[in-house]
Amino acid sequence: MITYVKESIEELRNNVTLPSRAESSNLMVVVAVFSILFALATWGVDSIFSELITFYFKLLIG
Repeated sequence: MITYVKESIEELRNNVTLPSRAESSNLMVVVAVFSILFALATWGVDSIFSELITFYFKLLIG
């Protein structure tokens, strides 16, 4: 286990390159925009299903 951790740290130091600050900022904006759009889409679908279920039960109960 210790060898695995040491090798993982070595690989991170030697083989992984981090993006620049500007690229990180751009990617953060992209993730934020898509997260907001996905949340709005989920809210919309939830609202539509809620209305459909309410309508169905109103018809069922009469």
